[in-house]
Amino acid sequence: MNKTLMKAVLLTGHGGPEKLVYREDVPIPQVGPDDVLIKVGACGVNNTDIWTREGAYGDESDPNAVSGWRREAMDFPRIQGADLVGRIAEVGSNVRPSRVGERVIVDPSLYTDKEGGLVEARFMGSEHDGGFAEYAAVPATNAHAIDSPLSDAELATFPTAYVTAEHMLNRARLKEGETILITGASGGVGTGLVQLAHLRGARVIAIVGTGKEEKMSQLGAEVVINRHTDDIYQAVITAIGERAAIDVVADVVAGSTFPTLLKLLRKRGRYVTAGAIAGPMVSLDLRTLYLKHLELIGSTMGTHEEFADLIEYIEAGKLKPLLAKTYPLTEIEQAQKEFKAKQFFGKLVIIP
Repeated sequence: MNKTLMKAVLLTGHGGPEKLVYREDVPIPQVGPDDVLIKVGACGVNNTDIWTREGAYGDESDPNAVSGWRREAMDFPRIQGADLVGRIAEVGSNVRPSRVGERVIVDPSLYTDKEGGLVEARFMGSEHDGGFAEYAAVPATNAHAIDSPLSDAELATFPTAYVTAEHMLNRARLKEGETILITGASGGVGTGLVQLAHLRGARVIAIVGTGKEEKMSQLGAEVVINRHTDDIYQAVITAIGERAAIDVVADVVAGSTFPTLLKLLRKRGRYVTAGAIAGPMVSLDLRTLYLKHLELIGSTMGTHEEFADLIEYIEAGKLKPLLAKTYPLTEIEQAQKEFKAKQFFGKLVIIP
């Protein structure tokens, strides 16, 4: 390529939106021998972008410590953005030249050590520059060819949120015929959980914000509960019946609703979480945990195998893209502001 510079947004440190700096003179990444250079067509916005910028992950000794998602020091500047979709513009020396021009969707989890796996993984936009730029260099094995009539923006609604959701459901061992309660169901991971749970033949109960009930019903949730309901426990019980059982809770909200979620679970039920947008510090009555023989399961990102499964679902038309809004790269601060306001249904996407 003759071009050497690109437009990009640099995260210059932990803090507020002022730490996001739009530039038009950022060097285009150099590809290593096993990499590909992608001309980015679209890149989704995730909660990880916000919490990484804010340094909101804490550490085990101090929940208020400033840190990235791996709870260690980050390198700055960093280009964020994990949900890359685009076309391969250049390949490394160990990659087939025929891949140039290939339309790809990127698996955001970067790991090669099977023993460490996701626990030791790096992540696009956190430990490796991501897609809030015109170009991004990624390992060739993470760039998957995609055959789909969906637009780049629509495809960019899937990677991080849906592979996170698939991993949560696998970790919780959700089976056909079981009932799952999903919090934050109108967001990226939430809508992924709803659709993927349906693919497994599960019954879905969804908790959403005001004004999102109809869309959630249209997406297939059998029961929809407004999260502002005074008594969520009673609302769920009234909807499903006293003797009905919730087998799995998939939670990305946490905060003050945590004890209620455990109360709703049946004996030997499973609680799985991959987020805590309403607050990471929760109250736990250990008697509820041990007397009901509950399982508490943590889950982060997703495996390469789960991402491959996700691509199969997309290409087969089994998943509906829920694109709420797109923004140009210059409006990334507004995109993150609207993301935090949670007034949308589905996903927000940046178009470089």
